[in-house]
Amino acid sequence: MNNIVTLKDIVVEFDGERILDKINLDIKDKEFVTLLGPSGCGKTTTLRIIGGFLDPDSGTVMFDGKKINGLPPYKRNVNTVFQRYALFPHLNVYDNIAFGLRVQKLSEKDISKRVAEMLKLVNLTGFEKRSITRLSGGQQQRVAIARALVNHPKVLLLDEPLGALDLKLRKEMQIELKRIQEQLEITFIYVTHDQEEALTMSDTVVVMNGGIIQQVGSPVDIYNEPKNAFVADFIGESNILNGLMIRDRLVEISGRNFECVDGGFGENTPVDVVIRPEDITLVAPEEAQLNGIVESVIFKGVHYEMLIDAYDFRWIVHSTKAAEKGASVGITFTPDDIHIMNKMKSHESVKEGADE
Repeated sequence: MNNIVTLKDIVVEFDGERILDKINLDIKDKEFVTLLGPSGCGKTTTLRIIGGFLDPDSGTVMFDGKKINGLPPYKRNVNTVFQRYALFPHLNVYDNIAFGLRVQKLSEKDISKRVAEMLKLVNLTGFEKRSITRLSGGQQQRVAIARALVNHPKVLLLDEPLGALDLKLRKEMQIELKRIQEQLEITFIYVTHDQEEALTMSDTVVVMNGGIIQQVGSPVDIYNEPKNAFVADFIGESNILNGLMIRDRLVEISGRNFECVDGGFGENTPVDVVIRPEDITLVAPEEAQLNGIVESVIFKGVHYEMLIDAYDFRWIVHSTKAAEKGASVGITFTPDDIHIMNKMKSHESVKEGADE
């Protein structure tokens, strides 16, 4: 697929603070791309630059192979759905969706046809005369999506559009948005701080922090092969430990050596070691190299979450079987479960970044 949007060396500064630090990103045509990260990471600023609501201080914005720096939003083949849907309360559903088409001075026959197509797409056929104020939050969101799509944009920008919905409706709308994107075969660029949303809907996830892109990849790659401790910690829960790479495929954790599958870090090199909670198995203490005490057990519905105090580290373990609080247990994992990454400056920066 061709690139529909390309950002080259994008820099944005507000009041002397650098919000985006030389961002480089290629977004392919017909992709569902999610910009994911904590508050203040630069994801919404990136979206605004693509939409034309903000000009970068330096760098190039390309759309379909053409430079569009300085081009106003209404001249870009892009539409935006905001968290606050910005619907017209004095207009009914039909007139809200038709508004942009009337600005373009299309015939009422063409408008009627295209509005009907959009209502069918978002499952609101029959709601044409309904007042916006009489719609639920989910229905209002569908109207906002229909209004944005009725002009047939090549790219739809979505700035945390599910933020105002309850959990059940959010999950339903995640599926709906992916269905709409696949049916229309256009590019969706979606902004969220919700990791589950990003993993559920996206073809590609762009993880951001501190105005820098940390990693770009498929949801599976981002989760299973994080490039650094920030990504590992932000995408799902992780045990992130100090390690020492003895040599290729051998790492020291808590003073014990473990075989792993990674290499290329050199010998006796400090590294970050990531082990996912669901990849850990609890066994009898004599069956494992690492032993600990069960500090807490919490039932999470599909699994139990346990904290194991072992060698000055609190391990997070997810399992369908619960150990008893206070019990002595062994911690085991396979070489494939150990993910080695270059050392970050401190784990404190990971936690602080995730909580901003």
